[in-house]
Amino acid sequence: MSGYAGLVSRTLAYLIDTLTVAVLAAAGATAFGLVASVVGHEARELARLILSSYLVVLPALLAVYCALFWVLAGRTPGMAVVGVRVVRADGGPVRWLAALVRALLLAYFPVGALWLIVDRRHQGLPDKIAMTAVVREGAVIREG
Repeated sequence: MSGYAGLVSRTLAYLIDTLTVAVLAAAGATAFGLVASVVGHEARELARLILSSYLVVLPALLAVYCALFWVLAGRTPGMAVVGVRVVRADGGPVRWLAALVRALLLAYFPVGALWLIVDRRHQGLPDKIAMTAVVREGAVIREG
């Protein structure tokens, strides 16, 4: 049995993390909007601009969230729930550039992750490009 994480666990982790970021962003946007409605006209216009760019900003927030957790802990909270983590392809801890590249690709082009279905190491395109892998907790990766 392989130590690489499959489609179901990775999808569940991604959904948990996406929902977490969306809820936090919505709460922040709501709080900002409420404060702006009290402050004045210019602040209301800024709040309207921020809320209208929500669909562009939300993937960026997800990318930052993921990259930070991958570098600092090796996994996001969603990944912790399902028992998987991100490592370099050689099994070492993920570095900043790889984490950022992987996170941006996953946030803005999540369908690329489906490549894991046909890959023997269950690597999606973001993993291939960033040279990372998603493994089950405690799994040891052997090159070869």
